[in-house]
This record gives sequence, C-alpha cells and structure tokens, in this order.
Amino acid sequence: MKKFALVCGASGAIGQAICQQLAQDGWSLYLHYHTGHTVIDGMLHTFIEKYPNQEFMPVKADFSSDTGAEQIAAQIFSLQAIVFANGHAFYDLLENTPAQEMTKLWHVHVQNPMRTTALLASKLRANKVSYVLVIGSIWGDVGAAGEVAYSAVKGAQHSFVKAYAQEVAYNGIRVNAIAPGIIDTNMNAKFSTEERAEIESQIPLQTFGEVRDIANMAAFYLSGQADYVTGQIIRINGGWYI
Repeated sequence: MKKFALVCGASGAIGQAICQQLAQDGWSLYLHYHTGHTVIDGMLHTFIEKYPNQEFMPVKADFSSDTGAEQIAAQIFSLQAIVFANGHAFYDLLENTPAQEMTKLWHVHVQNPMRTTALLASKLRANKVSYVLVIGSIWGDVGAAGEVAYSAVKGAQHSFVKAYAQEVAYNGIRVNAIAPGIIDTNMNAKFSTEERAEIESQIPLQTFGEVRDIANMAAFYLSGQADYVTGQIIRINGGWYI
C-alpha cells in the first residue's frame, strides 16, 4: 500500500527539504504551491525519475485567500499525513502593520491550515495511524519585537497543535509541531556579515540551523518511530531558547 502525504508550502526552502526526505523514505506526495510552479516542476521531474513506484502530484492553492483550504482539499484523495510548511512573514512595528497583512498572516498560518485539516480529517481517520505536522516557530514560543503579528499567528499554531492532538488522539491521529530557530534560508540571507555574527553569538551552538535539520525531524515524526508522541512542540534552535 502506498502512503500519501500532503506537504503544504512544498516550493519553499524547508518544504523542499521535507519533500526530498519524505520521498526518499517511500512517501507518495501531494506537492502544494501557489506561485512556485518552477520549483515544483523540477521536483516532480526528479522524483518521478528517481522513485518510479511512488506517486507525485502538484496541488495549487492560495492559502492567503478565504477559500485556500477548499481549493486544496478538492484535489486530495488517499491521505495519511499533512505537513504545513507554508508561510508568510511581515516585519515592522505593530502600529505600522496594515490590517490586510494581519489578515493574510491569519489565513496562511492559522485559518487555512485548520480548515484544511478539518476538511481532510476523514481521510486521515481511514488509517490506523496518521499525522498532522505543523512547522511553527521559535517566535510562537517567545515572541519577537518587529514581528508581533507573525509571532501571534505562530503562537496560535502551537495552541492548535496542543488542542487538536487531544481531540483526535482516539482516531489515531498524531498532531505535533516543529518550532525552528533561525534557519539558513534565502529569507534570512538579508542579514549582513556583522548582523549574522551577532545573532550566532547568542545561539549556544553558534550557528544557524539548516533546512535538513527540520526535514530530518519531520521525517522522524512521520516514520512510525515516534507514534507515542502527540501534542508536542519540538524546538530546533541550537539552544537559543530552551
């Protein structure tokens, strides 16, 4: 029997790394994207050639819209796992944060992931064991000045995980989150050499994390080797926040 996972935000740096690891582990994948079709096309070509006994399907949906969840759910058939690695960030003081940015952050990080999970819950329940995994953030734990709205929606994601894990445990659905610290992606390439050195000096392991660190933990959660774990927020941050 093939096992199918939906990776939301598959075209992002962390999403790509998770897809690569899950494909290597034998998962068939729905690769969700909104605008990153070039990245998805490249992954599809590689995966189809490398893993001919698995299935790989592109799924387009706009999670910044009110109907993002309905768009994606209509394209999903068999399903054993959902990974929410999609994201949207906004950097500014709260008083300078437009209402439309707050709405977009809510849609992308909270409303559409929750609604997608609700719409696909019956497909997850068809398995003895299934998984919902959310890529949260260190800012969902501690908050960040200049990213108040982003911190708020990441905190909401963490609360969703803790509550939903209790609600569906009897259905065999494991619900967890990974809360990355600062990861070496293009989004964080904006830091100057001096700024990066200053941040690294505050991290006990003295370095940014890598996307493979997140992908490896995601694969572990979905491997069957962590099936007594649910409702947890695992921090991958080099000891930055403990």
